[in-house]
Amino acid sequence: MNNNYFCIGGHGVAIRFVTTEVNSMQLLPSFQPFRVDDEPQTLLFTLTVDDTLRPVKGRKLVRKFDTGNGDTLVYQLPDGGYQYIIRDIHDRDCCLLVTDSHFTHCQCALNGDWVMRSFGLNDALMLVYAFAGAYHATMLVHASTIMAPSRTGDNTRYGYPFIAKSGTGKSTHAALWLKHIDNCELMNDDNPIVRVEADGTPYIYGSPWSGKTPCYRNLRARLGAVTRIDRAPANSIERLDPVSAFASLLPACSSMKWDSATYNHLCDAITRIIETTPIYTLHCLPDEEAAQLCHTTIAR
Repeated sequence: MNNNYFCIGGHGVAIRFVTTEVNSMQLLPSFQPFRVDDEPQTLLFTLTVDDTLRPVKGRKLVRKFDTGNGDTLVYQLPDGGYQYIIRDIHDRDCCLLVTDSHFTHCQCALNGDWVMRSFGLNDALMLVYAFAGAYHATMLVHASTIMAPSRTGDNTRYGYPFIAKSGTGKSTHAALWLKHIDNCELMNDDNPIVRVEADGTPYIYGSPWSGKTPCYRNLRARLGAVTRIDRAPANSIERLDPVSAFASLLPACSSMKWDSATYNHLCDAITRIIETTPIYTLHCLPDEEAAQLCHTTIAR
């Protein structure tokens, strides 16, 4: 057994390889910045990679959904756990994933060449992290995120995620901040982690998942604000009321609406974020004025 340990979003994660001839951490280069030497005292989940794993009998198909990179089939198991078949954009089966009901003990079998195995394992880990995290006020958010120092001159760093439907311009707006706002840096370009910590303060973390942009940074910052990008013929910004803020943030978070336990925990965490963090909609053009307006309004 080859054991590997990580700290991701402040949570311990273990990845264990039983089948080592074709499977190893070489499949997961984006995880290297998050590696730790010793096993964490508590683990969010353990994923065991074992290519001898076979589908569970008695499974019931829940749904099939398109991730944008391929289809994933979701099955409910008799013991309350789940089984996933992860397929790539060419409709090839890359990963069989089996989890318990709380996503704490998981197994997967990989298939195909290096590209297929890497894709399948990455997707499996992202699914498990999102759903296990829901029980600990932790969520993966589909966002491009800028980190910036406090405007008051103290040592606090704030993270500002920009959310929107794919193709709307999250990354474009983040790039405008990097170009026109001093002392900014890219924290993550696709799936940062937001966690409400024990004292009720929400923080945002870099993650091993960053879409097409290789930005895998083990960073942590206070969550400063969340801004939804809305393309418009002129630049304006508005702070949302609590109901509108909830409706804006929820679709950006990875969730299983059909699983009431994880979904309710996610909704509780979003509510706690809205209580402490302003949520905005930026109606904008892809220009410097939009970045300056947004920064002036939301930056702490």
